[in-house]
Amino acid sequence: MVTIKAVAERCGCSPATVSKALNGAPDVGHEMVRRIRAAAAEMGYVPNAAARALKTARTYSFGVVFKEASRAGLAHEFFSLLLNGFKRRSEELGYDISFIVGRLGERDFTYAEHARYRRYDGVAVITVVHNDPYVQELADSGIPTVTVDLESPGCGCVMSDNVRGMADILNYVYAMGHRRVAFIHGESTPVTRVRVAAFYRACAGLGLTIPEGYVIEAKYHDPPSAGEATRALMALPEPPTCILYPDDISYLGGRKALDEMGLSIPGDVSAVGYDGIFLSQLLDPRLTTLHQDADLMGVRAAEELARAVTEGRAYIPGRVVIPGELLKGQTVKRL
Repeated sequence: MVTIKAVAERCGCSPATVSKALNGAPDVGHEMVRRIRAAAAEMGYVPNAAARALKTARTYSFGVVFKEASRAGLAHEFFSLLLNGFKRRSEELGYDISFIVGRLGERDFTYAEHARYRRYDGVAVITVVHNDPYVQELADSGIPTVTVDLESPGCGCVMSDNVRGMADILNYVYAMGHRRVAFIHGESTPVTRVRVAAFYRACAGLGLTIPEGYVIEAKYHDPPSAGEATRALMALPEPPTCILYPDDISYLGGRKALDEMGLSIPGDVSAVGYDGIFLSQLLDPRLTTLHQDADLMGVRAAEELARAVTEGRAYIPGRVVIPGELLKGQTVKRL
């Protein structure tokens, strides 16, 4: 392994000068900095992470808590895009990332214990598990923490604008002539509760009456449960003319159920998804859906976490809200 001493010998200066030049100290001349950095790159010098951490009290690493209820993991497109945006921006800011797990070796660890063990500068919490006590323990630990779509006291937060998203959907289907609009929502989470409240608020603003049985629960990212909910809605004495689904994958279950019932989209009933994943725009008919900018959410989470680390005790947790975009596909019929 190439050492600072070897770079110093190549450049005819002291190891201290090399260290200063590589770390941007102002008291080394421009030409010497250029020579040292060129030599270090040519020789393949890589800073020793442990030594750097001891000197700066920083490890330039972020931990990531990632848990989502459907167990799709990184195959879940929304979270995959979000994590990719977070990873890319973190690396641009000079941080590497790794996942926090609940067990190391033969011992169980809380998120805070794992973060201290790995000496992470900060932690991003990307999860839909809203009642996890370890998240609040992490927030109370003093370790800079940013959450995504989950508000927790003491943490910075990046949120999708679910209120505006639901309003955009309702305004569109209303403009298309629909007055009987049903909503299949996911299991109870803070995001779900916001979306349900936003649904009722938007309907009230448009003067829409929501009949009994029109708001029904299924599971996120679960086509079978969405299919069952769709059958229940279509069995009502006065079924809806438009169904809102909790996400685009769930819509596939509703579509299958309607097909089995001999009903077509949008001929017999209209449908709207949520998330705006790539697959939704390849379907025939193309799905009308609310696109969440998951990549941008990840980018903003990395930036907010880096700010929390840099500002330290002066950090005031920010709340960043990312707007979505309604993709007007072909699954909402004009009445």
